[in-house]
Amino acid sequence: MLAEAAAPLGVEVVVLDPTPDCPAAPVARDQIVGGFDDADALAELAARADALTFEIELADPDLLDRVAEEHGVGVEPAPDTLRTIEDKLEQKQAYADAGIPVPPFRRVDDETDLRAAVEAFDGVMLKARTGGYDGRGNVPVQDPADAADALSAVGGPAMAEAFVDFARELSVIGVVGRDEVRTFPVTETIHREEILRETVVPARTTEDVAARADEVARDVLDFLDGRGVYGIELFETRDGEILVNEVAPRPHNSGHWTIEGSSASQFEQHVRAVLGWPLGTADARAPTVTANVLGDVEDPQDATLRGVDGVLSADCAAMHWYGKREARPLRKMGHFTLSDADADPDTLLARAKELRDGLTFREDATD
Repeated sequence: MLAEAAAPLGVEVVVLDPTPDCPAAPVARDQIVGGFDDADALAELAARADALTFEIELADPDLLDRVAEEHGVGVEPAPDTLRTIEDKLEQKQAYADAGIPVPPFRRVDDETDLRAAVEAFDGVMLKARTGGYDGRGNVPVQDPADAADALSAVGGPAMAEAFVDFARELSVIGVVGRDEVRTFPVTETIHREEILRETVVPARTTEDVAARADEVARDVLDFLDGRGVYGIELFETRDGEILVNEVAPRPHNSGHWTIEGSSASQFEQHVRAVLGWPLGTADARAPTVTANVLGDVEDPQDATLRGVDGVLSADCAAMHWYGKREARPLRKMGHFTLSDADADPDTLLARAKELRDGLTFREDATD
């Protein structure tokens, strides 16, 4: 999607990805096949680039710094931001130290630490400090007796975070440019099993809460270093407070609505920001709902999506297929967006859910 947004601007994208013929390959200028920690592959990429950016937190910030210096090319956002982000405990501590509101949390090194956290917070979400994604690496713990099993499931250094009694989850997509900062309208994010299912714009919250969410997001953008797009995940508590959950220093799934729902998508904004160009407007064109298309299979299988005609024939719908060749349980395979100036968010959300119910990867399903 970044390459698709870059092309109309006359910007060519070269991709480094370990998967041969990766999903970005058909729309990118070229692909270098290599791991995110492959120094030779990254050096080859830097030698061909005017600017480097990353879209996954598995990139190695030390390697990015070294290669960028050797080849005289900039990296945006800054590798220091990636260092802050890649460890969830360090990320939370950094925000707390900066006065940015976050849920209560504790470091967990062993069972004793976890049991103490569960008792202190009356239950916690245990999170792997590194590598967790789409709910993986997160384990809810309500009983201190479950500490050993939870730590085993996480499989490494961890952080315990108090459960938040939230009214809804929100997201702000922020953009840091050369000399300007812009934020898209506050997005409502709907998760199940800790995986994003739908986004709703405008968020179904009050103007005061939306204003506070934007204020907190801008504080985060001011704290982190480097140009580009940031996905800032937030909790709205029952009493209308805003807490920062996590931040992704890259275009984010909760901002995919901007492709159809805004005049300049998060991907176009990221290209502009990384290159130091003026940013586009970040207003919403119309109420917009996005629904993720997830693997609904029990075991991995070839990715053949059935029932897609229903989405393609729907008014105001836009389908996005990610080009992944294997469907896995709950794997994000694509999304579609409904953007309609004549519909309210509730109506669009109901339509989106109905359309997605007609999609399946299961071979035993009827088209």
